[in-house]
Amino acid sequence: MNASLRIAALILAAAGLSACASGMEKSTYVQPQPVNSIVTDDAYVAVVERAARRRGIGVMWVNLPTKHLTKATE
Repeated sequence: MNASLRIAALILAAAGLSACASGMEKSTYVQPQPVNSIVTDDAYVAVVERAARRRGIGVMWVNLPTKHLTKATE
């Protein structure tokens, strides 16, 4: 009797867990959008290169300056 009670409890627990796992399906897939995007700061690059040209200096960017764009909340 004790063994059959354990088997019944195990089957009940497995059925309950499988029901919880199947409830997380999505009907359609929407690709997540990045919250923060990193892009090259073209305005800053233009300002620095313009100032350098006026002074006769050549600029070689090793790491382009970047800026972080945050997604606007709606």
